[in-house]
Amino acid sequence: MKKIVMAAAFVLSLMFANIADSSAQLRFGVTGGATFSKLSKQTLNAENMTQYHAGVTMQVKLPLGFSIQPSLIYNVKGSRFGVSEAAAGSAGSADLTVGYLELPVSIQWGPDLLLFRPFLDVTPFVGYGLNNKLTFDNAAASVKNSWSSSGINRWEYGLGLGVGLEIWKFQVIGRYNWNLGSISDLKADLSDSFGTAVRNSFSRGRFGGFTLTAAFLF
Repeated sequence: MKKIVMAAAFVLSLMFANIADSSAQLRFGVTGGATFSKLSKQTLNAENMTQYHAGVTMQVKLPLGFSIQPSLIYNVKGSRFGVSEAAAGSAGSADLTVGYLELPVSIQWGPDLLLFRPFLDVTPFVGYGLNNKLTFDNAAASVKNSWSSSGINRWEYGLGLGVGLEIWKFQVIGRYNWNLGSISDLKADLSDSFGTAVRNSFSRGRFGGFTLTAAFLF
């Protein structure tokens, strides 16, 4: 599944060479918004966290109401979750945030009603972790940019479904996103009890949640 999603996003992005020679309309823009995420139910006492995303986008309008809109964004996802005594010295909670360089490819369909365009949205995405931070409530400590030692997977991939509205050069999209890969790097060689305890705290959990995105297209 991971290879299929990554290949689909890559192939869709390469379609612009052919699209540019057709009757399609091409626009560039900036995009950003709020990311509301949490780890899935496999994670102990997972709670929502509000973060953000921002980047650049490109829209290609096609016939029959279709358009393709890839973006390159920095997307921060996070969640609060329960941790074991082995991880933090005493049982409690921790905050995990991960900043991804993400490539979402939005496939849109909707009728052009002259003054505005409502549309449906399907978005496969892939991302690579640039930074992370783990903060423990009961230990007055935090760990930054720890990957293999904390058992955190740098790669992510998934799918989003949503609806949007476009008025002139402005666009708003509400989308629910499912990460299809685990946040845990199950292949990591964890040599200490800290890394093992942290990874066990979020087990096979996956990020999921809602994004609200605005864009301005030139």
